[in-house]
Amino acid sequence: MGSVGLLYVGAVLFLNGCMLLGWVDSRSAVPLNIFVGILQVVTPTYLIFTANGDTAQILGASGLYLFGFTYLYVAMNLWNDLDGTGLGYFSLFVAICAVAFAVINFGNKDFAFGVIWLYWAFLWLLFFFLLGRGQESLTHYTGAVAAVEGWVTGAIPAFLLLTGRWAGLDNKTVAVVLAVLGVVVFGGLAVLARSAPSPAPASA
Repeated sequence: MGSVGLLYVGAVLFLNGCMLLGWVDSRSAVPLNIFVGILQVVTPTYLIFTANGDTAQILGASGLYLFGFTYLYVAMNLWNDLDGTGLGYFSLFVAICAVAFAVINFGNKDFAFGVIWLYWAFLWLLFFFLLGRGQESLTHYTGAVAAVEGWVTGAIPAFLLLTGRWAGLDNKTVAVVLAVLGVVVFGGLAVLARSAPSPAPASA
């Protein structure tokens, strides 16, 4: 994923997480979901058309559509007050694809982004249970996970990539740190979420 696109994926995940936590009005989240959704559809389309048959570039670009379509779908749901089940089941598809992308990254020795794709798989699986299966008790937890992932999988890696600092990090060490952080933080958030009231689910 391009560094600039990754930065704004972080922004929209953080915003949508805040929305699920009840801190942001759902309709006010529509514009950013549209902006980032369009970015994540136009960018891979350009990359594919200019790939000249480079299968690795096409594969990398294909993953961006998973995010772009999600955010455009979110915007349409929020704006039109649509039932969330369609988005929920699309999120299940995204979660499964994210696992596949994680396996590909591990196979390419990019362990850090392999773990990051697993983060995304977990989050989109939560969107499936929340929206597709109507498990409203997961609303606060899903929002908290999304907000955290906005920084951990989006903004922070993007800034490290944009400043050239990512290349100087040990990939395996980053992967281990991310894996441990995910287990500890998401496990802790699960405990905290049990005592919090759940607002009605609005989006991914």
